[in-house]
Amino acid sequence: MNIPIYQVYAFTSEVFSGNPAAVCLLKEWLDNSMMQSIASENNLSETAFIIQRDGQSKIRWFTPKIEVDLCGHATLASAFVLFEEKLIEDNTVTFESQSGPLTVEQLDNGLLSMNFPSRRPVACEKPEVLEEALGTNVVTTLASRDLLVILENEEEVQSLLPNLELLSTIEEYMAVIVSAKGNKVDFVSRFFAPNAGIPEDPVTGSAHCTLIPYWSEQLRKDKLHALQLSPRGGELFCEKIGARVIIKGKAVMYMKGEIYI
Repeated sequence: MNIPIYQVYAFTSEVFSGNPAAVCLLKEWLDNSMMQSIASENNLSETAFIIQRDGQSKIRWFTPKIEVDLCGHATLASAFVLFEEKLIEDNTVTFESQSGPLTVEQLDNGLLSMNFPSRRPVACEKPEVLEEALGTNVVTTLASRDLLVILENEEEVQSLLPNLELLSTIEEYMAVIVSAKGNKVDFVSRFFAPNAGIPEDPVTGSAHCTLIPYWSEQLRKDKLHALQLSPRGGELFCEKIGARVIIKGKAVMYMKGEIYI
């Protein structure tokens, strides 16, 4: 069996930046164990698997360790592949996923616009080991699927050197998002998910499903400009629209080939 595979950099227009994702085009779902093995072998933060049938597109995402219910950058990468390979007739694709319908529109300015569910965080207790794991004082903590940690300023987010082993003991959340108000943008963030096989994710679309509603309320504005301050970095253009969020970014192709199984 030969499986077409692509590697795409998401939330960037330049290679060797943004967040790399693998995209595999399937005719039928493989066994979960096989898809997990492929994702582990790719060793990227996410591998997306796509099926197109009867005018519908379905998507699933795997980290090197687990299947996840939502991933932004690999969805952006998947839509980019379908548009680039002309596997979609128009400029919009809607993926069926565990998190419901996810629509991606190709805009004239090179941006891809994703319509995702909003995951508004609620205040929660601070895990006992959190400040020791992050090596800094925490302003507040909130939770959705992930733990959202608010720090005092952008410089604290940028300079974090977390103890990932200690961070991995916080098992009640899939990941830890660290964020603060930005200096030249609306907000900045970083994303750590050691229990999912992602020490630090370069640019995380799904995290912004939580970040956008939080910062929209804090800053009292619906349109937001964000940076993820990982070593590779990434830029996102965001908007809150009721129970949904819009996340916009660019993508660039790096590699394509075949998997032989």
